[in-house]
Amino acid sequence: MMKFIKLAFRRETAMPMLGLTFASAVCVALVTARIFWTGNMRYGFLVWNLFLAWLPLVFALFAYDKFQSKSVRSWHFAGLATGWLLFFPNAPYIFTDLTHLTSRYFGHFWVDLMVILPCALTGLVVGFLSLYLMHVVVSQTVGQLAGWGFIAGVAALSSFGVYLGRFVRLNSWDLLVQPGKLYDGVGNWAANPMSNTTSYAFPVLFAAFMFIAYVMLYGLTHLRPLPHTNAPTPALP
Repeated sequence: MMKFIKLAFRRETAMPMLGLTFASAVCVALVTARIFWTGNMRYGFLVWNLFLAWLPLVFALFAYDKFQSKSVRSWHFAGLATGWLLFFPNAPYIFTDLTHLTSRYFGHFWVDLMVILPCALTGLVVGFLSLYLMHVVVSQTVGQLAGWGFIAGVAALSSFGVYLGRFVRLNSWDLLVQPGKLYDGVGNWAANPMSNTTSYAFPVLFAAFMFIAYVMLYGLTHLRPLPHTNAPTPALP
């Protein structure tokens, strides 16, 4: 834990980590307030999903540290990168929790929407911070073009992972604890991916959403300060 805190709050990542920590605390407070207000635990799963969204960032920080220490070719880095990719879909997955707004009607739709959206946005940005760290590793290792190809590939793979989680009800850890279940789920999809519109349209559209969202966030984080102008103040008539 101390190692993670040291890596997370070093100079390069301190500001986004502070912002994401604050946002996560607010999200937990919103969910807690909702539980006390309604008297049920309906949206308690959001806290767990938000915790899962932080896991890829943990793997990415340690992998990035290995990269900086010139240990990219070590099995430690390979294991951390694999763990990151395996758990990364948990970050954008929270957006699919919006489905709980339509499964039943509880009389306070807009309140629940304002509870889920901050959690979903926070989880997505946490995931994108981890994605950015891995993007830097790939770009500095094999070039900028390959780096953006990596982003496109991760968007495609993770969107399929979100599909498996939401519609097939698989989890990231099923690869280790229930590999047969994961094999059957992927096999059934591969046998007939056109069986229904959702099975192919959702992964494609969600991948496009993730890629576009990352490009926008990447562009904003690389925005340069506007130059100061020394234009004279116009005189009053």
